[in-house]
Amino acid sequence: MRARRLRTGLKGWGGVGAMAVGCALAVLFALLLPLVRSHGESGGPDAGHGLAHGSATRAAEECADPEKQTLAPSGADGPTIDEIRGREGEKRKLIVGVDQNSYRWGYRDPNSGGDAELEGFDIDLAHRIAEDILGDADAVQFKAIPTNQREPAIQDGRVDMVVRTMTINCARLEKVAFSAPYFRTGQQLLAPKASPITGYDESLAGRSICTAAGSTALSTLEQDREDGRLAADADLGTTVPNQLDCLVRLQLGEVDAVVTDGALAASQAAQDPTVQLKGDPFTTEYYGVAMKKDADDLVRRVNRILEQWRADRTDGWQSSYDTWLSPTMGDDPARSEPPAPEYLRRS
Repeated sequence: MRARRLRTGLKGWGGVGAMAVGCALAVLFALLLPLVRSHGESGGPDAGHGLAHGSATRAAEECADPEKQTLAPSGADGPTIDEIRGREGEKRKLIVGVDQNSYRWGYRDPNSGGDAELEGFDIDLAHRIAEDILGDADAVQFKAIPTNQREPAIQDGRVDMVVRTMTINCARLEKVAFSAPYFRTGQQLLAPKASPITGYDESLAGRSICTAAGSTALSTLEQDREDGRLAADADLGTTVPNQLDCLVRLQLGEVDAVVTDGALAASQAAQDPTVQLKGDPFTTEYYGVAMKKDADDLVRRVNRILEQWRADRTDGWQSSYDTWLSPTMGDDPARSEPPAPEYLRRS
């Protein structure tokens, strides 16, 4: 695989009335639903910008399969891409929010010397997008963003997109737009090898579990505890800005377990031989590239890039998986490659 590395400085960011209203809303949505569902695929360079955005907004409101709530691929330029290309001089770069601490996803290898470069699966994808839009794979400005700042960074315009193991879900679709999925994963438990915890089961009763603030893991655990699928006395009080901080809490003995995406958990287990994955993934989720809700042209372009990346057997998805993830997730990528994408229909 052609090496793509970038030496660049990271910029840190471091009663009754209610029931009546609810019924009325339910009837309203039932009447509007046929207007959203119609025949014919949306897409192609001539797809209407405003029309497609309206379709995406309604789809988010009626979200059932969040990984399918994205726009069809297109190579057409638009206002968002024009703005990126219009940057002058050293500022003519794609600004991408990433992680710098997720082993083999977005990280600096401490063994690579003084000026360690960002590398990993997500970093490969960011370079691929920059190459397509700006004609230069290295025309990327990386910004390190904590887990709980991913949506705000997009909404505030600090970044053009986030490529940071970000799960597509319905709540996030209210704030940002997503590409089609580029990776399949699921929530999984990480605990010390000597722990009596056996998985996402009754062995978590009375245990303290660490999650990242604003993560899918936290919202899933809170809902499961409310619904009785997780022990009522499981302690979810430990949340951290960055998911990797949970591993530190686990190593210090401050928590009993960590819940995060299985792909990230596998990387963390590879970093610390005293911990291991416990049990199987208990959800199915997908990573996507996140962008502003009105950046329809950029969403369509990224979806086209993803289709090309997955089809490229020389320098594409498979090559990046083999390079970065096979050591921690195994040589067979079948469980990690997402299904063929589905796109929104024209309204």
